[in-house]
Amino acid sequence: MTTSWIRDAVLIDNEWRRCPTVSDVYNPATEEVVGSAATASIADVDAAVRSARNAGKDWGRTDTGTRADLLDALHAQLVSGRDRLVAATVAEVGAPVTVAEASHVDLAIEIIASFADIARRMPAHDTIGNSTILRRPAGVVGCITPWNYPLYQLAAKVGAALAAGCTTVVKPAELTPLSTYLFCDALLEAGMASGVVNLVPGRGSVVGAAIVEHPGVDVVSFTGSTTVGRQVGRVAGEQLKRACLELGGKSASVVLDDADLSSAVVGSVEAAMLNSGQTCSAWTRLLVPRQRYAEAVEMAAAHSEAMTVGDPLDRNTQLGPVISGQQRAAIADSVERALARGARLAAGGTQTISDRGHYLRPTVLADVDRADPVAREEIFGPVLVVLPHDGDDDAIETANDSEYGLAGAVWSADRDRALAVAGRMDTGQVDVNGADFNPLAPFGGWKNSGLGRELGRVGIDEYTELTAVQL
Repeated sequence: MTTSWIRDAVLIDNEWRRCPTVSDVYNPATEEVVGSAATASIADVDAAVRSARNAGKDWGRTDTGTRADLLDALHAQLVSGRDRLVAATVAEVGAPVTVAEASHVDLAIEIIASFADIARRMPAHDTIGNSTILRRPAGVVGCITPWNYPLYQLAAKVGAALAAGCTTVVKPAELTPLSTYLFCDALLEAGMASGVVNLVPGRGSVVGAAIVEHPGVDVVSFTGSTTVGRQVGRVAGEQLKRACLELGGKSASVVLDDADLSSAVVGSVEAAMLNSGQTCSAWTRLLVPRQRYAEAVEMAAAHSEAMTVGDPLDRNTQLGPVISGQQRAAIADSVERALARGARLAAGGTQTISDRGHYLRPTVLADVDRADPVAREEIFGPVLVVLPHDGDDDAIETANDSEYGLAGAVWSADRDRALAVAGRMDTGQVDVNGADFNPLAPFGGWKNSGLGRELGRVGIDEYTELTAVQL
């Protein structure tokens, strides 16, 4: 066990306050305890909210330059502590080290830098006719983060809140609190004013619920399942409290008939399997022209079978374990049920591949009916479903035939054609031909994928209130 990851305190008023109870943190690859985190109480949540509200009286009146200075200082601390952040992410998430570096830690660091830059350049107000539009902090933000990308989601929420002049109460997922502790250590080293960010780890049903229900919390930012998101939205609605909800997905990667099939299939498989498939925006439905369906299934299967599953510390590993035994069992059950209903296993499967660790092979399913649950429900594991389509209109109809609308992709040799198809997809974000992720662009979903947007200037706006002054 790494002794520096044994934590037994909440952070309130910039003070670490010991808790009488802690919970163990397990490494999904070894199933061994690698650390611990405090288990906060409802009283701790109340104290954290009071701390945040008191701090907001001063922090909310700071200028954007002061906020940018703190974010710059935080960025420097995160860069300095990058190796520890990567190590913590590998240990608590089970992400392969290369994935932990690029998709977890480096992306989070980039997001903090982007918020510092935006804050420094934000105008104090806008003018519309004879009206001056003032942007003011919305108040205390309750940030409830998930286990699949704990540091990235923390940076997206807290970074935007700080740039907006808000104070925060943070609750990380119980399974993955270690990187959040390191993030808060970095904030203290960066010179954060007392009470601006407060940390209360613990169970979602207790600590998370207390944050959402607390009348002193003005905005709730939650990332997690659609089921829990509905509960959060219901409670927030009763209080007329703003809720930003980033929830589930069943995103479609649409391959048009003029696309480079090999690039499209390989790119889609890798996107579906990133972070062992535990990515809300993963392209888990691959839609290909019917006349090339068999070829696409074969390509997807071959690339999946060639992917390396194993020790997250090995730089050759592409997929580590899923987060827990419970999650592995749920994923395997979804696959087995689909096979029982007639799906064809093109690659992977649910067989055990290691004596320890919650490992699954990247799995490709073919010959699935579009209405089958495996083609409609979020599995949140390394499972890709390949479906045929009969042209652009049919592909769009199939892509939109989902209760979700978080992300997606279009592949085509014709940029304008791809853009036209993307513009008809009911989803929050679409990548064309494997374009790079843009941390300045709004991220969020339609339908059951949530409410509101994160990242960039739009993400900061989620935490602001507007006053129109007529002059």
